[in-house]
Amino acid sequence: MSTPASAYDRGFLGHPSGLSTLFFTEMWERFSYYGMRAILTLYMTKSLAEGGLQLDEKYAGIIYATYVSSVWYLPLIGGWLADRVFGARRAVLLGGIIIACGHYSMAINSTYTFYAGLILIACGTGLLKPNISAMVGQLYPEGDQRRDAGFSIFYMGINLGAFLSPIVVGFLAQAEASRNFIARLGFDPNSAWHWGFGAAGVGMTLGIIQYLIGQRKLTTVGNKPEPVAVEAEPRTGVDYVTLILAIVGGAAGIGLGFYYGDAGVLSALFPAVVGFFAGYLGGTTRLLNGDELKRVLVIFFLFLFSILFWMTYEQAGSSLTLFADRLTRTTLFGWTYPSSWFQSVPAIFVIIFAPIIGAVWQKLGSRQPSSPGKFTIGLFFAGIAFVVIAFAATLTTGGRVSPAWLVLVYFLQTIGELCLSPVGLSTVSKLSPVRMLGLMMGVWFLSISIGSYIAGLTTRLFEGNDPSVLTRAFGMFAGITLLAAIILAVLTPLIKKMTPRAQ
Repeated sequence: MSTPASAYDRGFLGHPSGLSTLFFTEMWERFSYYGMRAILTLYMTKSLAEGGLQLDEKYAGIIYATYVSSVWYLPLIGGWLADRVFGARRAVLLGGIIIACGHYSMAINSTYTFYAGLILIACGTGLLKPNISAMVGQLYPEGDQRRDAGFSIFYMGINLGAFLSPIVVGFLAQAEASRNFIARLGFDPNSAWHWGFGAAGVGMTLGIIQYLIGQRKLTTVGNKPEPVAVEAEPRTGVDYVTLILAIVGGAAGIGLGFYYGDAGVLSALFPAVVGFFAGYLGGTTRLLNGDELKRVLVIFFLFLFSILFWMTYEQAGSSLTLFADRLTRTTLFGWTYPSSWFQSVPAIFVIIFAPIIGAVWQKLGSRQPSSPGKFTIGLFFAGIAFVVIAFAATLTTGGRVSPAWLVLVYFLQTIGELCLSPVGLSTVSKLSPVRMLGLMMGVWFLSISIGSYIAGLTTRLFEGNDPSVLTRAFGMFAGITLLAAIILAVLTPLIKKMTPRAQ
């Protein structure tokens, strides 16, 4: 049996040469995403005199929450479209183009183009994000031991883009030197926010260009799927019970969103998605046998704990962004730096500590914590991070606090992420019934989406800029997350017992 040509391809750091194309495409896509995210909440809440939209914190929080949550559930649709219509390679190109159009739309000073840009970026990300990762896996033949290392290199590209973008975009949008330069060119200095959004679009455009140039390295992956003969797949009919439950769930979500929300259709959008998915999941699980149902119940528990982790972690772009901008000192030796630069800190911590933590697990070997044990450690660090920020909030009564507080918060969160995020999908994949693996992966991504939505809503904590309100709220998040860590630690033996291969 001949060895696939890709097994001999070591054109990029000992890996298939196509990895370089995907590495830089994802780096520039993350550059555009995290750059825009770094200034999004600030732009929405700044006054008109400062060039912002002057939205109140509550409404800005709903917009941010709806946007960031969609970035995590739309890849479910994007993956489906690639599998059945475009193929992964075309889906990535189409997604990148749509993302770039979204950023350029936001570069125009108009409320309509602002909302259109958010919609375009979310849809484009839904196409690009799942399919570029799928192509990374396709570069390696079955059994190729370079696969895990290849994904590690790919992951570094993500964080390199996430590190660089807030620095570049944040400087253009917020720095006094940038605004003075824009004024000298004859433009309104308050349009600096839109220069930042435009820079994110330039980043994505560079990603598209190098993706097109590197297409010849990807000829064996991401192709349009072959049509399946009708005879090859038996007709199973439509499961009308599941369909009805999904529709009822979506309708219930819409109703709850309208009733409890305060932003009309915008408040109903995400609850509708969650309700539809919950109804669909409920209809599907009714057909499981006893053993499969127990596994799905365990995944449901992990789903809840995952929501709680991302509920705190994703506040980097909402409450922690406003904490950096309004309550943290942003001067160094008399020089004022953009508050959005703080969002580069988590990425640089990931770049530094990911290989260290990986080496620690490898060194421990069979003595390393189980997968749910690492999950528990991640929740613990997330909880401690909010203990720190709650304490820092108490100090704001005396004025802005040291930037060291936020740096410490991001350090603790990053350690938590590195313990929890890599094992989340792994644990779900081990517990999932084979015939529901794709659906259960969707459950994991939906947990991140829900957590991100809750994190986005925390922007409203800054209404009134009351330190006592912030202290209580951050303390509440800390208490919930630490309690969740304790509960998961207690449940860990049960989860290990139900996992096919205990880790």
